[in-house]
Amino acid sequence: MSSAPEAGAGLSVRLRQAGPIPLDLAFAAAPGEVVALFGPSGAGKTTVLRAIAGLYRPAEGRVACAGQVWLDTAEGVSLPTHRRRLGFVFQEPALFPHLSAAANVALALPAGAPAGAANALLERLRLPGLGARRPDALSGGQKQRVALARALARDPAVLLLDEPFAALDQATRRALQAELAALRRTLSMPIVLVTHDLEDVVRLADTLVLLEAGRAVAQGPLDALMADPAVAARLGRDRSGAVLHARVAAHDAADGLSLLAIAGGSLRMPLMEAPVGAAVRVQVLARDVAIAIAPPQGLSMLNQIEAEIAAIVPQEGYVELVLALPGPDGARLLAHLTRHSVAALGLVPGKRVWALVKSIALARTEG
Repeated sequence: MSSAPEAGAGLSVRLRQAGPIPLDLAFAAAPGEVVALFGPSGAGKTTVLRAIAGLYRPAEGRVACAGQVWLDTAEGVSLPTHRRRLGFVFQEPALFPHLSAAANVALALPAGAPAGAANALLERLRLPGLGARRPDALSGGQKQRVALARALARDPAVLLLDEPFAALDQATRRALQAELAALRRTLSMPIVLVTHDLEDVVRLADTLVLLEAGRAVAQGPLDALMADPAVAARLGRDRSGAVLHARVAAHDAADGLSLLAIAGGSLRMPLMEAPVGAAVRVQVLARDVAIAIAPPQGLSMLNQIEAEIAAIVPQEGYVELVLALPGPDGARLLAHLTRHSVAALGLVPGKRVWALVKSIALARTEG
């Protein structure tokens, strides 16, 4: 049976089966949106990508992209991979070793593509002048850029990224994260990112789908989920923290600090390269937030944000405070306290407090 047309330019996925690989999830991605499938090894993340790509057929499921149904088990529709307009970047670049970088990219270009199209894509991925090099003459980061250029050469309706930074060292990883964050602003297709590294999620994702044993246990906008105590408990005490949207307000080179404007206040953090006015994301880890019940004085902590306690949630071994920041956008922070501190300070929902955050504890991400 041939595939049927469907309205909408985005991606919609619904997968379900009991085994051998359990699956139970449904999500959608709009053009330009990055959806992160996050979870531990064995959570089913790569299986979901393979199902979208037509490399794995679940017992029950439906996948539609850019107005075309790729999979509908109820209707007997299952397009082969080569008929699905997708780009796929794996953990390993999987380049042909006997071909140059440009030739690897050219293999994915449609018939009749203009001369120089492969090199133009490589330049777009910050690889000017490297088209003639073979993979063994490229660094790990360069190989992954070639793989991404090859994926984009197909003019995909969706871009699938399977742990694209996992094999890279930390410096290269962060450089590619920043480059992909910048590149995504020029792309019109949805992106599905599989990762087990929370830093990838915080830096790149708009929407988070948290997977455990093939089941979506939480999903929604990244900033809302990261401030959800239930999600924070699943992420663990050392990794949980809120993600705030901010704008660069000023730089002070003499003090080595940048000033960021956030909902209802501001944050100072180590000097950053983003220009004044740039939109950025900031993750504030819950473990790095202290609480005061009166305006603090004589402290080295530069960031003192007035907030209201929205909720107090007991966790295993500590208590999690959800702090609502002033302003209409619903921005929140998380803080980890002991039960003793909560009782000693008389903390209750609705109480006004001051959240204290060390500037060095702020992890800046590209917006």
